[in-house]
Amino acid sequence: MIEHLVQLDKHIFYFINHDLGNPFFDWLMPILRNAPTWIPLYIIIIVLCVWKYKWQGLLIIALMAASAGVADFTSVHIGKNEVRRLRPCNDPEMAKTAILRINACGTGFSFPSTHASDHFAMAIFICFVFCKRWRWIWFWGILWAGLISFAQVYVGVHYPIDVFVGALYGTLVGWLISLLFKKLQPNF
Repeated sequence: MIEHLVQLDKHIFYFINHDLGNPFFDWLMPILRNAPTWIPLYIIIIVLCVWKYKWQGLLIIALMAASAGVADFTSVHIGKNEVRRLRPCNDPEMAKTAILRINACGTGFSFPSTHASDHFAMAIFICFVFCKRWRWIWFWGILWAGLISFAQVYVGVHYPIDVFVGALYGTLVGWLISLLFKKLQPNF
């Protein structure tokens, strides 16, 4: 059963990494997965939270950062270091055919995707905090985290299961930290 799942994962990776390849994605996906790309978004979130919500906004920012920090630390130190799955671009079997669309493959392990866990943790936290005020935030939050996660597979540094599990784990972390925020700020 596990072997069938691994083979399916490799086939889906090949489909995304090869068959969906096109010049537009080749340009866009490396940009989407690059952390500095999102600095303007983080600045907008920080400014809006502080400007509109003052001290509550500072708490939102601190807990959003904590959600990414918890997801990042635990996915690396518990997930990746325990599972030790090679990235497709480092896997001797897959590296022969994987198209690497960034400068370096990365030296760490692949499972789970830390990009996916971090971004889903932040996105889900923000979605749960603001969903009563802005229902549309779910669409944009999931789209943002989903595109970053998809880009990880497209550029050749993660398998789809790595990204999927990272997204699920990040979702759990973001939701749990949003519960902490609701406990600290029940009237928000």
